[in-house]
Amino acid sequence: MGRRTLEERDGPGALLVLNAGSSSLKFAVFVDETPPRLLLRGGFEEISARPRFVARADGAIIGMKDWAPGTRLGYDGAIDHLFAWGRGGVLGGRHIEAVGHRVVHGGARFSGPALIDAAVVAELEKLIPLAPLHQPHCLGAIKAVTQAAPSVAQVACFDTAFHRTQPPVAQAFALPRRYAEEGIRRYGFHGLSYEYIASALPSADPRAAEGRTVVAHLGNGASMCALLEGRSVATTMGLSTLDGLVMGTRCGSMDPGVLLYLIQQHGMDARALERLLYEQSGLLGVSGESSDMRELLARASPTAAEALDLFVYRIARELGSLAAALHGLDAVVFTGGIGEHAAPIRARVCREASWLGLELDEEANARGDPCISRPGSRVSVWVIPTNEEAMIAIHTRRVLSAAHEALSPQPHPA
Repeated sequence: MGRRTLEERDGPGALLVLNAGSSSLKFAVFVDETPPRLLLRGGFEEISARPRFVARADGAIIGMKDWAPGTRLGYDGAIDHLFAWGRGGVLGGRHIEAVGHRVVHGGARFSGPALIDAAVVAELEKLIPLAPLHQPHCLGAIKAVTQAAPSVAQVACFDTAFHRTQPPVAQAFALPRRYAEEGIRRYGFHGLSYEYIASALPSADPRAAEGRTVVAHLGNGASMCALLEGRSVATTMGLSTLDGLVMGTRCGSMDPGVLLYLIQQHGMDARALERLLYEQSGLLGVSGESSDMRELLARASPTAAEALDLFVYRIARELGSLAAALHGLDAVVFTGGIGEHAAPIRARVCREASWLGLELDEEANARGDPCISRPGSRVSVWVIPTNEEAMIAIHTRRVLSAAHEALSPQPHPA
């Protein structure tokens, strides 16, 4: 993986997409075409304890490495290894044109992808209080790339940006105005996923693409979004990724009075509440067994059943709320790890929402067909795999092209 400036785009190129987590770093490499074409993908796990690296192309493993237990690789070490591995010929002679990052929070300033420079990094650092468990990891990956390849362009792609089309009333909290002025509002997340689904809808269901669709991004993190003609008008997450649906370890919507009670009666401080709400709640907290949907579906315990009941109930309830925001409903789309693979969850949600006009085709759902509603269903139901990496690559390509054009000499008027 070479070090190239924007002016040096004279040969075959590639785009590197990074998604940084608290202990992981996922990556994908796309051929720099229009649209970008996936070349390979992989990731690092346990980068601060027992690092492991795996890369695949067309499903086959093409790179692998394990470090000794106790090794602290971190983002710097992971990026150094990735760039060194990339120089070994796996890119077919291509150089890295740019790196696109999934950045969880763009705040009020960023309504679209941005070419990263020192000023942008400074703005992103100011947003850490709004996403304390996500933003530092995004910044860690950005700084690691800057250290390893300072002349390679980097692009920030925001999970919040897609929701900037929502009307002001959908973004507001009923708090004193001074708090809104300092940035406390409903931002929404999973925007890159929703943007990809919106781009895929016209080929799947033109009526849904032009009308009123609710997308359920269901995974360890889960949310839902109301799309009107492909634009976000309402979503279940708010200021943080805690709001809305029950998630793997996150609580979802909660009466603020519960937090006051925990502070006053249990003496919890901010850090204790943070651990409780982000790491110990959700499916894990209710079941007392697991945060993994596959494990809970395979178990017969009463607590696992209660966790699944609550998960489905909240999805069905939010579906009604989002349909109200849309003043009707033409389609529902399931996506994300659970949405794409957990047929029993899809079936239960559709049954709960039958009053909205959803008629599930049980056999199509069991097979995992793209369309799982009956032919006569007033509301069509779809399963569409999301591709946030492709969306990041597309944004990176566009930002890179715009930057290149801005640097190119402009013809003088005649």
